Amino acid sequence: MQDYDQILFSIAEKHTGGIPDFLTTIASFLGRKTDFFVGASEGEWEKLLINSFSKEAENARKIFKEKQLEKLRAEEKRKENIQRKQELEAKIVEVTDEEALEIQNNDFLVKGMEMSKPIEETDDKSDIGKLQPNDGNGCNLEKYMWTQTLQEVEIKIPFNTNFDLKSRDIIVNIGKKHLKVGLKGHPLIIDGEICAEVKLEDSVWVLQDGKHVLITLEKINQMNWWDRLLTTDPKISTKKINPEPSKLSDLDGETRSLVEKMMYDQKQKELGLPTSDDQKKQNVLNQFMKQHPEMDFSKCKFN
Repeated sequence: MQDYDQILFSIAEKHTGGIPDFLTTIASFLGRKTDFFVGASEGEWEKLLINSFSKEAENARKIFKEKQLEKLRAEEKRKENIQRKQELEAKIVEVTDEEALEIQNNDFLVKGMEMSKPIEETDDKSDIGKLQPNDGNGCNLEKYMWTQTLQEVEIKIPFNTNFDLKSRDIIVNIGKKHLKVGLKGHPLIIDGEICAEVKLEDSVWVLQDGKHVLITLEKINQMNWWDRLLTTDPKISTKKINPEPSKLSDLDGETRSLVEKMMYDQKQKELGLPTSDDQKKQNVLNQFMKQHPEMDFSKCKFN
């Protein structure tokens, strides 16, 4: 049924009277061009309409309830994140002059890690020079690493100090499109524009084992994979991203289908090929053209 959504939308938007006018047009079409109202016994067309609309109404109510439940869960998660953030902020206090001096007198280095490697050979020439995604569909850089799902990005920054850090020793400023991270008294490790906007209320950070800062950024656009964390970072090849099958299998059927569709559409866009929606529209048009060979479509342009 969704194959005809675009066509029906284009027809519906021409009806200034809204849904009643739209339904009147459909009823008029059925009365003038088909035997819908007179081709069966008395009352059959009413039963057919009631059955069809009742089924769709039930589906609509089910989807509405699921969306409401989803909103409630998202709100609960948002409140939990805010509480978590407030608890963390409550622990952050200004360092004393003596503590700042102690930090500055200690050698500070970000631990090295195995860097993501550039792609040198591939059938897709546009990927050459981009970095191979790490196991978490992100990238390992010199001073930090990041991973991602369609919903969020996780950044891990390791510190090499000869003492355990405290939250008050760390600078973390998360903006909608800007991120700053570093150790007080030292140059910032991260200070730049994020490649896409994030939800501030759902983005948090935590200090782990006194040596690692872990930052979770909630994406606003949850339909695309990020090809870098900061706009100044080298790009990864999003075509090489393959979420673990086990993670996809954890999703319900409808959500899994949606995720797989988004992944397919993104790769098609990157290759300059039609998305699944574009293909469906073309299939509908091709079918219509076959059903009406008497019409000349040679000068028509379809978008």
